[in-house]
Amino acid sequence: MLKTYLLITILLCSSDFKSDYKLPINSSDRTKTANLKLTEIGKFGIQRKERPGIPSHYHTGIDIKRPSNNYKDEPIYPIFEGIVISIREDGPYAQLIIEHKSNHKFWTVYEHIAGIKVDLFEKVSSNTPIARFMSRSELDKYGWQFDHFHFEILKVQPIKLKPDKSKPERLFASYTLSCRSIKELNTYFYDPMSFFNKQLKKTY
Repeated sequence: MLKTYLLITILLCSSDFKSDYKLPINSSDRTKTANLKLTEIGKFGIQRKERPGIPSHYHTGIDIKRPSNNYKDEPIYPIFEGIVISIREDGPYAQLIIEHKSNHKFWTVYEHIAGIKVDLFEKVSSNTPIARFMSRSELDKYGWQFDHFHFEILKVQPIKLKPDKSKPERLFASYTLSCRSIKELNTYFYDPMSFFNKQLKKTY
């Protein structure tokens, strides 16, 4: 594990792989937050009611709508250069976690995705397609409530998981369902829209 983190650190610090902050969707201008549309209950910090198997919690990210009528290969991108540190591939809960280093470390989570295109420990830029929105057939299978993807920005390192032979590339998990108070929410997560407004303004 130590060797793995040394490799990640070296790659993140490399000066020949730089990208700007951008929105994680395909758009005519990936620097304008007005191009980012959220689902009706997809805002950060909304209190989600308890449902079977899931306790009441605060929404730790944003749920991003498909930006077009492309139900075949609508791409999803990282918001900044980084290293893929965890891959989960199990139907509607497929997830990528990417570690980034700008003037500080932060982590991004992409969930309810499909067609993962990257490998564990692969270095990516904001222009690297990493996955896609679900297709019509996948939505018919899993449910049309997944016609979006869930996006988070973590302030702290995700939770390290014990090795699992059935999911060998899933090395980390987020705090998605564990934020029961506003204090916990703000301890672990950035509000993605505020983060975008700040970083895109600074970059452009």
